Amino acid sequence: MNKKQLSQINFYMTGIAARAEENRDFFINITADFKSGTKTFQGTLTHTDGFVWEHNGVKKSIDAGEISSCIEEAAALYDSAEITYNERGTKIIVTANEKGVKMRREDNLTNPDEPVGPAVQSGRAYTVNPALAKDLLNELGILAKNGKIKNDKIRKYNQIDYFTELFGGILDEIYTPGQKKELIITDCACGKSYLSFVLNFYLTEIRRIKCRFIGIDHSQTVINASKRMAENLNYKNMEFIKADLTEYVPPARIDAVISLHACDTATDMAVALGIRAKAKAVICVPCCHKDILKQYSYEPFSAVIKHGILKARLADTLTDGLRSVYLESLGYKVSLIEYISPLETPKNIMIRAIFTGEENKTAADEYRKLKKMLNVTPAVEIYTELQRKTE
Repeated sequence: MNKKQLSQINFYMTGIAARAEENRDFFINITADFKSGTKTFQGTLTHTDGFVWEHNGVKKSIDAGEISSCIEEAAALYDSAEITYNERGTKIIVTANEKGVKMRREDNLTNPDEPVGPAVQSGRAYTVNPALAKDLLNELGILAKNGKIKNDKIRKYNQIDYFTELFGGILDEIYTPGQKKELIITDCACGKSYLSFVLNFYLTEIRRIKCRFIGIDHSQTVINASKRMAENLNYKNMEFIKADLTEYVPPARIDAVISLHACDTATDMAVALGIRAKAKAVICVPCCHKDILKQYSYEPFSAVIKHGILKARLADTLTDGLRSVYLESLGYKVSLIEYISPLETPKNIMIRAIFTGEENKTAADEYRKLKKMLNVTPAVEIYTELQRKTE
């Protein structure tokens, strides 16, 4: 290649190298196919602890500032080149030949129209189409060999996908398009972290939003499993921590706390963590409700709640209601929705809370009255105060 072509390659690669440095958590690799006559010679740039350039059987560690010069030096030996920068969700391709040097961008998402089995609900398409996220869903064990969602995973994936859609709906309230800071999302009682992985894919590869996920669980087994999956997928923007939610010290800034079916008071621990961190959003779908059930009594309803099943169902409502009023008292705008059909799961109430920064005295008074009337001390308040004392 001539000097003009090499100069253009260097120009394009300087910008690409800066992107690779800035987006290390999302960078996959740079591959180069160099041609001389009918023969093709390959070069590859990867990143683990640092950037490594491999060409003609020689590996060398380099820094980001040397990427463009390494590729320019290699290209000088050949007649043409196709250099591909691979980032999660995006490809940037530089072609150099006798016609000149050009750069184009492509999405890594392919086959969006490939059939993927039944919709989540009648008339509703998937937010994260399984055909686009094959590698991810295979790693999570959600897809069968035929590329369809496994029968025993359909309900689980429906719940995760709809949670993802609803999360997307509140992005405007917690994220400014084009902001340089990444979204920091904490998944409390993350379990196998299916939600975090799918939400990560959605934000990074569909919405093109920089994000970082922190998964917290008390089980070392599920933490280890999540770490392995993140490593296998090369999802560098995820970390998983074994910790008690009441003792975990969050980073200085959290944008969103999420929780899907954290059992009983684990949901309260998650909400308390969000409050303590002043997270911009707290989004949770509670699971079983035992705490208030064991505490509450209300004489006017004695003829009704003498029936155990009715007392339990009312306890579910009271628990989520008290959580919501408590959040409102501390400056959150709260909405409760039925986030998915009860046919998918009976535990289908989602609490969405957006931080406004202004405490609500009316809600605080209502919360105190409810506590006194029902003779309860909700776990969400206990954990919030406990966590504050440990700060």
